[in-house]
Amino acid sequence: MNDDVRNIVLGVIAAGISAALGWLARTYLWKRRLRRKQAFFGLPDNSETLLVVNRDAGSPDLAVHRYDVFALLELSALIKDCGANAQVVTQDAAQQGFGERTEFCVGGPGSNRRMLAHMSAMLPGVRVNIDPEPGPDRGAFQIGTERYRMEPGITEYVLLARITTGQSRPVFLFCGQRAITNQAATRYLARHHEQLARKYGNKSFVLLLKVVNSQAYGPDVVELVADVTRAAQTSPPAPAAAAAAATTPAPRNSHRSS
Repeated sequence: MNDDVRNIVLGVIAAGISAALGWLARTYLWKRRLRRKQAFFGLPDNSETLLVVNRDAGSPDLAVHRYDVFALLELSALIKDCGANAQVVTQDAAQQGFGERTEFCVGGPGSNRRMLAHMSAMLPGVRVNIDPEPGPDRGAFQIGTERYRMEPGITEYVLLARITTGQSRPVFLFCGQRAITNQAATRYLARHHEQLARKYGNKSFVLLLKVVNSQAYGPDVVELVADVTRAAQTSPPAPAAAAAAATTPAPRNSHRSS
């Protein structure tokens, strides 16, 4: 074997080793990213998850709004990427507890009784105006002392929450003022789940998102308004207690002279 042939053989061997090492490194990074994604969503391989969908509040039939269907498609892609399986149920058929399976619940409390139950149990600091009568506060969010009104098609809000207790599987809530905001929240989760996983790990969080000019941009332009986890999970004071605190005068310091 002359020097030229030997150099060619060594080059081929070196290229093969480099390609193998590159493939192993990419595979390792891909698997590590997948494990992190599965841990964040609570979706190990071949696990079962629940997709709870609301009904279209504007339809007398048991129909699902098309934007909520789009939201389910966004979530289904995430679930498939994790190697898990999804079961889609309507809000009135999901009669079970939470924590055994990861759950994705879509829709506001006015059209989704499952969402109403979750918010009452896990987000006592959030109030949603579900009055069907038109008015400036229709659909408004009350979070702690702050109120967020919507301007349909211009400025709308949606809550994106990941709730977990102990070692249970997480519940993801997508509670929007309109159906298009539900899809905006699922799309935001799909795009930013890696950053959210790095920031929160397996902890609970509640984010308030603003959907900007949906009549022109659809569900694509979304801004993070605030992390409202503490306010959302804190029960508001009882009306009687709040009124008493507001009307009770502050005690005066008395000084006794000798």
